Amino acid sequence: MTGPTTSRGRLALALTLTVAVALFLAFVPLHRHWFDLNVYYDAVGHWVRDGRIYDFTIPGADGADYGFTYPPFAALCMLPMALFTWPAAITLSMVLNVAASATLLIWLIGPIVQRHGWNKWFAFVVAACLFVLLEPVRDTFSFGQVNLLLLVLVFFDAWLLSTGRGRFAGCGIGLAAAIKLTPAIFIGYLLITRRWRAAATATGTAAAATLLALAVAPGASRVYWTEALWDTDRIGVLSYVSNQSWEGVLARLVDPVPPSGMVWALGVLAVLAVWAHRVRCAVAVGDERAGFALTGVAACLISPITWVHHLVWLIPALAVLVDSGLRPDAPPARRRLLLQVGALVYVLLCSSVVWLWRFDSTGVDGFLGSNTYVWICLGLLIALPLRGARSATMLSQEPYPARIP
Repeated sequence: MTGPTTSRGRLALALTLTVAVALFLAFVPLHRHWFDLNVYYDAVGHWVRDGRIYDFTIPGADGADYGFTYPPFAALCMLPMALFTWPAAITLSMVLNVAASATLLIWLIGPIVQRHGWNKWFAFVVAACLFVLLEPVRDTFSFGQVNLLLLVLVFFDAWLLSTGRGRFAGCGIGLAAAIKLTPAIFIGYLLITRRWRAAATATGTAAAATLLALAVAPGASRVYWTEALWDTDRIGVLSYVSNQSWEGVLARLVDPVPPSGMVWALGVLAVLAVWAHRVRCAVAVGDERAGFALTGVAACLISPITWVHHLVWLIPALAVLVDSGLRPDAPPARRRLLLQVGALVYVLLCSSVVWLWRFDSTGVDGFLGSNTYVWICLGLLIALPLRGARSATMLSQEPYPARIP
């Protein structure tokens, strides 16, 4: 796990791995040509010119027309893009996603590196190369998406809670929920785990941001909350293989008939029941990271549409899985199993395997293969390892950096 023992060996391996990953990213994966960023950029420009944002659409590869689907506060946050040229907007998106990725790696990998005494720069280079190979990460950069930035906002609150600064927690979750509705499930996490102050802060922040958007852009706010939010056709085709949510599974099963709302709701309730039980268990043993990771997994399952690039919310769970497999206080057989499962999950999340069934998801193989990422989500929700009471006590005695989630 430590890699080469000499500085020259580490440098050679780091350079080789970096070049190999760069060549792979340049020539192998499908490039999305910043499609989502283009939607944001053109929709904001349309808003500035014509005073309307939610009637702007761009045709997508799946035959659907895509428009701006986020709340008006997100549009306010993206409004400065109107001052940029298109190349400058792409550059800004890449810089922000790189910064978000580096922050997440520090939070998620930093404690593991310190605990095992690994060489820091080498470990982070290897982790960064592995990180960018994940399909959700590749697509986030390639689409120009914002989910990595939202993940940083949410996990900033996790960091506050895990380092004894909980009195300041909630603002990150509130801002993320105001920008995109899916992160609002983390307010539910705070409520279930009885973080009343943090939940109130998150709710208040989300409400304040929404009211600010209402004051600045009343027309856009009215259209979004009364029309655009409820128009599911704006989001995309539910049965498209990129939709790796519970509703995506149902939609592919019955396509071209719309999936049953009752069956979807029952599935969502079942997911929420398992999630609530598991996050209570996580917090009971002091495992804040696992609690937040489980919430990200549940968000992917219950959202009506979870595109593949939304699955960056699984990265904290993958980090928890690997961390559990590396802890010396676990039995060797369990450690091997966890690392093997973590490696399998990682490989599948890098493989783009679901696209093999892009044009035909019928049959048993289609059902199993086209929903691969959904099965990963379900497995993580049910079986993500939690630290035992002994491990949680050991964690509380570690120096400050090791307590970063």
